[in-house]
Amino acid sequence: MNREFDLNRRPLIVIWETTQSCDLACFHCRASAQPNHHPQELNTLEAEKMIRDVAELRPPIFILTGGDPLKRPDIFELVRYAASQQLHPAMTPSATPLLTQTAIAELKKSGLSRLAVSLDGSVPELHDRFRGVPGSYARTLDAIYWANVHHLPIQVGTTISKRNLHDLENIANLLKDFRIVLWSLFLLVPTGRGQLDDLPSAQEVEKVFGQLYRLSGNVPFKIKTTEAQHYRRFVLQQRCWEAAASLPELSNGGEQSIPGLLPINDGKGFAFVSHTGEVFPSGFLPISGGNVRHQTLTGIYRDSKLFQSLRDSSNLKGKCGRCEFRELCGGSRARAYAITGDYFAQDPCCAYQPVAAVA
Repeated sequence: MNREFDLNRRPLIVIWETTQSCDLACFHCRASAQPNHHPQELNTLEAEKMIRDVAELRPPIFILTGGDPLKRPDIFELVRYAASQQLHPAMTPSATPLLTQTAIAELKKSGLSRLAVSLDGSVPELHDRFRGVPGSYARTLDAIYWANVHHLPIQVGTTISKRNLHDLENIANLLKDFRIVLWSLFLLVPTGRGQLDDLPSAQEVEKVFGQLYRLSGNVPFKIKTTEAQHYRRFVLQQRCWEAAASLPELSNGGEQSIPGLLPINDGKGFAFVSHTGEVFPSGFLPISGGNVRHQTLTGIYRDSKLFQSLRDSSNLKGKCGRCEFRELCGGSRARAYAITGDYFAQDPCCAYQPVAAVA
């Protein structure tokens, strides 16, 4: 990230929900996915038009998610088309019998740049309870191994919930045995099938941050968080304390010069295209700024009132609005909405108390 990358004009990440069809029954599924296809999901021609829209925005990261993308019969064709548009498509398939070594080899041949799979427990019993289908754990480890065999970069995602807080270090130790490029940890948003009772407290989240920060110096892969924007605040604090340095001034975009800390948030550097073409600020904030069947993705991202308002930190309320880290963090707008019904409310999973009011 540098000052030439204007998040008001261009997202860092675009995610396309290729389908909501999936054969798993994950307890926390954002989409409440079902085995059957939705009759109004984008067809092949509509999907190709949407991919051209994405290419106009030139996001560094373009992800095909679901549901399970492998449930689409045209998915290899669409990966090839995205690669032909100078995008670098990544994919998050589900660990089902569709995710075979042959499928992974074909995805690599089609131009997929990265595969991402989910692992929510270090042992089968824990992970398979998350995913609702026995055997998912074994299939996930097989997929990681097969991606390594075919030299397809692979990352692993883990949902942080009360169900696996005790197991995160065990998962990290397990992943050391594989060649992965990134461990991405998603802090639960209680939407879809996600339940509020599974959401860790703010104090528990802060302890997880300490654990992740310590692990980041001891594992051979990078660690990032999703819908845990306040981990950036934690990392910056730790770096400054270790260097016995003062916190930098963040009010005028200074966060963009902090290596590795990107001020991405729902609708700010992030756009999500649903299976029916609705454009959301993220998959966890299901409010539409428009539809790619009738508008361009560029126009929706740059000009819709929803996206513009989410990029304006003066709209933040509660302690998020007063926080000196509000430009770097801003709190999870999706979690605030899921719990309070107001996407500008403060993030209920942040334990930090601002030290001074922001002018």
